[in-house]
Amino acid sequence: MSSRVGSPAKYRFEDRVLFFVVPLFFLDAILGIWGFHYHHLHPDGALAVVCAALQSSPIIAFIVIVGLYLAGETDDFQKTVLVQSILRGIGVTLAVTTFCGSLEKYGFLRQMDVSWVQILFFVTVTVSMLVSRWRYR
Repeated sequence: MSSRVGSPAKYRFEDRVLFFVVPLFFLDAILGIWGFHYHHLHPDGALAVVCAALQSSPIIAFIVIVGLYLAGETDDFQKTVLVQSILRGIGVTLAVTTFCGSLEKYGFLRQMDVSWVQILFFVTVTVSMLVSRWRYR
């Protein structure tokens, strides 16, 4: 009699995101909060490289997980929903960052923190996946 912990995810992709990417987001949030106090706790040398690598790890993990999922998924509908959601996320992120960059260029906005781009992308992809699943249920 073995006791296994069941996953709350319905699909393998959700399972991978839930157990690999979400913990990296918590690490990213901790490093982001630490970054708000950048001028007091400025890391140097190797520590700065490690912090940058850790803060960029959620997006790198997401790209790897999506690539593995798309290579192994046999259901074309699930692939299509994911790819459409990612394309919407890329489109919204590109549009918002382009607009903010133009506002920076003309002096109406101060320089945007790059870590918000990653958050914008993931929020857009998540909302797009939820709307797609609601629409196709």
